[in-house]
Order: sequence, then structure tokens, then C-alpha cells
Amino acid sequence: MNDKLTMAFKAAALAALLAFPLADEPFYTELVAKILILGIFAMSLDLLVGFTGLVSFGHAAYFGVAAYAVALLTPTDNPAALWVVLPLSVFGAALAAFAIGLFVLRTKGIYFIMVTLAFAQMAYYVFHDTKIGGGSDGIYLDHKPSAAIGGFVPFDLSDTNHLYYFIVAAMVAVYVFLKLVLRSPFGRVLVGIRSNEHRMKSLGYATFRYKLAAFTLAGGLAGLAGFLYAVLFGFVTPEYLSWHKSGDVLLMVILGGMGNLAGAIAGAFALVGMQEIFTEWTKHWQLIMGAVIVAAVLFMPGGMAAVPGRLVNRFKGESQHG
Repeated sequence: MNDKLTMAFKAAALAALLAFPLADEPFYTELVAKILILGIFAMSLDLLVGFTGLVSFGHAAYFGVAAYAVALLTPTDNPAALWVVLPLSVFGAALAAFAIGLFVLRTKGIYFIMVTLAFAQMAYYVFHDTKIGGGSDGIYLDHKPSAAIGGFVPFDLSDTNHLYYFIVAAMVAVYVFLKLVLRSPFGRVLVGIRSNEHRMKSLGYATFRYKLAAFTLAGGLAGLAGFLYAVLFGFVTPEYLSWHKSGDVLLMVILGGMGNLAGAIAGAFALVGMQEIFTEWTKHWQLIMGAVIVAAVLFMPGGMAAVPGRLVNRFKGESQHG
């Protein structure tokens, strides 16, 4: 019963997302598109935190690397080819994650968290303090990538609605892909590593290789989010790689519920929604935000993803007693 309700809710949520541009509100369409991109970002981190047990505090590095890649690969006089620049940006992020993973995955616990942060800060200062990424001012994306295939143009990313639906499609594709990955033997090994890595080693699994593969995959998916973010807003700054960005996406995963992909998306909606509302209320909005997050952690264990199941169980209990 719970599974049917969950599927019905997901179908209704997807239908609402698909129908949203019909409201003809460009500002809110862009806002929802931003949240969906951050949902992809959060799902990529949840692969590490929720399913593999690796708490990374430098995940924004791969988000920013891909964002800068699309900006640097786009000519100033004409748009880049989407089918070239997209895979190159994602590959660049995945390659960066692979290289960093070779080092950070040799540490554990608090040391792992701090080393991931250190590498992300190094990447941040590469773009902030050099001319590679335009310094603190960043780079403008003069043209959105072209989806042309020969003379055929299936969609135009310069069109707000076309870009929105492309982002929705990317979010759904990432969700389905990660679901399939986690149901595969590879995904089961990752969950086993999170539960008891020593036992997985004793069973003969090369856990370092599995963690490195997960770390690289998560970096590539974060890169996809970074690519879409750069295309949506048309500019890239070093702040995309900052520890604040890594902290925000970690909060999304925690709010939504670790180990739940739909929860990661819900967490993105919750965090961005609260930011939009609280900034309208007061300039001290971060104080309110902090209080809400603390309350959510204390009184909503398991995150937002666990709330529907808890309500259903409570309703069943009341029905049985009644």
C-alpha cells in the first residue's frame, strides 16, 4: 500500500512539474528549474552520503568544474554544440572526481570530510585567483549551447520553456539511472560498504575500487548539474565551487532524508523555498533558516522522505485502535 501511494505521489509531482510552465510565470519557471538542477546535485551527493557512507564536504568542486568547462568551451561569437560540450563538461567533472578520489578515499571519517573540503578549496582558488576563470568576476556564457543535429534543431535552449523541459528530462533521467544503479550488484555492494566495509573486504570485494567508482560517478552527475546551472543563468563564478555550495547541497540531502533519491529532490525544494521565503521576511533570514534546520533534524528523523510513511503508519494504528 505504501509503495502504491509513493508511486502515485511521484506521478502527481511529475505531472505538476510538466504542467508548471503553462502558468506562464517566467520567474517561477526559472526558480523551479534551478531547484530541479539542485535536485540532481543533491541526488549525486546522496549516492555518496546516503548509500556509500562517504560524507563529502567538497562536492561543489565538480559542480563548478563542469560549469566553468561549458563557459570556457563556448566561443564568444557563436553557440557551442550541446552534444559536444555537455559530455565534455560532465567528463571533466568526473575526471576531477576520479583524480581527487584517488587521494581522499585513502582517509576515513573526519579526515575524509576535511580532505574533500581542502581539495574543493584548492579548486575554488584556482578559478578565483587566476585568469583561467575570470577571477572573482567569473565568466559570462554568451550563447546557450545549440542542440542542432545537422540541419535539424529538436529544441532551443534559448527558449525558457524548452530549457525547463530539458532540465526536467535530465532530472528524471538521473533519478531513473541512479535507481537502476542502486538495484544492481554494484549498488548493493555500495550499501554493504556503508553498513560494514570490513565485512565486505572479508568477502573479497575490492572496496576501494567500488568507492572510487561511486565517487567518480557522483562527481560526473554533479557536473551535469553544474552544466545545467551555467546554461540556465548564463554566467559562472568561483562561488559555484565554494564550501557554502557544498554545505547547501549537504543540507538538502539531510532535510530530504539520506539514502532516498526522491528525498534529495524534496530537500532541494525545501531549502530553496525557505531561502526565498525567509529572505523576504528579514535580513537575518539565516538565523531563522538555522533554527528550522535544527528543528527538522531533531523532530523529523529520516528527513522529509520518512514523513509520508510515518503518517500512514499512524493512521493505520489509529484505525486499528478505533
